[in-house]
Amino acid sequence: MWTACTDVACNNIFAWLNQGPLTLTIALHTILIIPMFFIYFQEKKKIEQGDIESAGEW
Repeated sequence: MWTACTDVACNNIFAWLNQGPLTLTIALHTILIIPMFFIYFQEKKKIEQGDIESAGEW
């Protein structure tokens, strides 16, 4: 799963992402997916408190 960087410099982010699909998945979830959950729950809380009117209401 995790191998030493032999043909590329290990201080490069792309060398870390090139370790395999699991490493790429973990990196993408850390950068993109997990912050989306925080943003979703923040916006949901604002809508429930009435700070933002829901776009779906007529």
